[in-house]
Amino acid sequence: MRIFLVGINGKMGRTVTAAAESMGAEIVGGLDVVKTGKYPVFGSAAEVDVDFDVIIDFSRPVTLGDVIALALGKGVPAVIATTGYNESETAKINELAKKVPVFRSASMSLGVNVVESVLPTLAAALRGFDIEIVEAHHNQKVDAPSGTAKQLLSAVEKGLDEAPEIVYGREGSCKRKAGEIGMHAIRGGTIVGEHTVIFAGEDEIIEIKHTALSRKIFGVGALKAAEFLIGKPAGLYDMTDYLKG
Repeated sequence: MRIFLVGINGKMGRTVTAAAESMGAEIVGGLDVVKTGKYPVFGSAAEVDVDFDVIIDFSRPVTLGDVIALALGKGVPAVIATTGYNESETAKINELAKKVPVFRSASMSLGVNVVESVLPTLAAALRGFDIEIVEAHHNQKVDAPSGTAKQLLSAVEKGLDEAPEIVYGREGSCKRKAGEIGMHAIRGGTIVGEHTVIFAGEDEIIEIKHTALSRKIFGVGALKAAEFLIGKPAGLYDMTDYLKG
């Protein structure tokens, strides 16, 4: 499996590279504004002159145009692990998936996606409980709340009868109203990633928490997603498809 890595010299790019080397996958080059390292690094899709089987993208939304150009130009699948896309950018990803296989997930962690799978059942069973989602990341993370937190929120909403009101943090007079879900983002130090979904009821609390101890889990997850995607027909895939085999 020959991989072209968008964001190759970023934190996650370096993590994916190390994981690929340990798993026997081949990195043939990458895209980045920082042009260093032992692999060919290009500044734009137009400059790329290497062949590859799949794209893995751990970068920023601004790079989406290059990812689309590479996927369409080479006719290869793309694993999109970048978060923070707006509606217009998401629409472009959906259009891309009509032409090539696209794997998109806010979290490439197997554990996070297992947590997501149980949340609709919990939300349905715990009707009347107050729900809060708290996420924590390192102080360099750009988007808030995290893509994973939004993914978990979406899973909770599937188990509810009515659409909740989402409250992003609280300040001042803010007595909780029925039907709210609180979303809270913490940024500090080198926290890799923590996500907690709290169901608070009368005299009891249930917490579902996932803690990432290293970025390696996301790198390995992206590589497994890439393996899964090769040979698939055009379409939009996610971790639910991967877990089904």
